Amino acid sequence: MHLKPVEQPVAALVLGHGAAGGVGSPDLTAATRAAHGARLSVALVEQPYRVAGRRSPAPARQLDAAWLAVIDHLRSRSLAGPPLVVGGRSLGARVACRTAAEAGAVAVICLAFPVHPPGKADDPTKSRLPELQAVTVPALVVQGENDPFGMPLPGRNRTVVAVPGNHSLRSGTAVEAAVRDWLSGARF
Repeated sequence: MHLKPVEQPVAALVLGHGAAGGVGSPDLTAATRAAHGARLSVALVEQPYRVAGRRSPAPARQLDAAWLAVIDHLRSRSLAGPPLVVGGRSLGARVACRTAAEAGAVAVICLAFPVHPPGKADDPTKSRLPELQAVTVPALVVQGENDPFGMPLPGRNRTVVAVPGNHSLRSGTAVEAAVRDWLSGARF
């Protein structure tokens, strides 16, 4: 876990990484900058499988349990007090969506949410959209215009911002602007 606090935070943002990457990805770095600009303390969380040096993610229930344990730890210590925003990139976004209610999150930020595996858009059994649709608090999805994992539609509490690029979201400037603009209108 990498804690990046700010003085007098208005909220705390906990972000998780994607399946094959770590917490230093360009989009997570950009989201951290945007959050700091909006006075949110940030914690970047590495899942235990990555800490152990494994490349393949654990099953969803293990990922969710590890995530919630870290959230509990942070909320009882470093990030106690301010409202909680959760999120992540790709797999980390899925974990954040599945656990948002149990974590007590007031909002969710999804970077490159994988709506479906590449080439499986026509197979409804492969859709991960129900995880995103289950989020009842305000959510931001920042998605590459050419993401082979699909593009979710905006919803009642969901803002979707398409930025140049694909699933890697390498345009840190565009990601930072999208997160900054959304956070500027957020009410924590």
